Formats: sequence, C-alpha cells, structure tokens
Amino acid sequence: MHKEHSRVILTEAVESDGGDLMRPGDIGVIVHIHPEGEAFVLEFFGASGETVGIATAMPSQIRAVTPQDVLHARVMKESSAGVR
Repeated sequence: MHKEHSRVILTEAVESDGGDLMRPGDIGVIVHIHPEGEAFVLEFFGASGETVGIATAMPSQIRAVTPQDVLHARVMKESSAGVR
C-alpha cells in the first residue's frame, strides 16, 4: 500500500492539472490519497526542486520506487526562446 509522502513512479502517462503530459518513468510524491486508495494525487518536481505538475493517478498507473531504479532527466517543455 502506498503512503502519503512516498515517492512513486508512473507506469502510464497521465495529464497534470496544467495540461502537461507526465510520462511513464516520471517520479512523483504522493500528496493526497483518496478514500480507500482509489486514486492518488501526485506532485512532480523539476531537477531544481520546483513543482512542475500535480496529477491524479489510479493505483494501476503507479508503482513503488525500488533500489534498482535509475533517475533520468527530460525537458518537459521547449519554447521558441529556448528551454525553460
């Protein structure tokens, strides 16, 4: 069972509240658990520690972080002025 403030990894893409697509492999922190664990609200952070998205995921769309997992960076958005 996942607990609040635990890190989890997406196994499927989910849309954040801002309309960004959070991809499989993205790591989020559980900030709220809906009753009976029917869904989880996740907060996602950029490499500098800023919040980049909040999304709701179903239990089948997340898994626990394991010691075998490797962190990876990706750019969420690019603009005509460069990468933000």
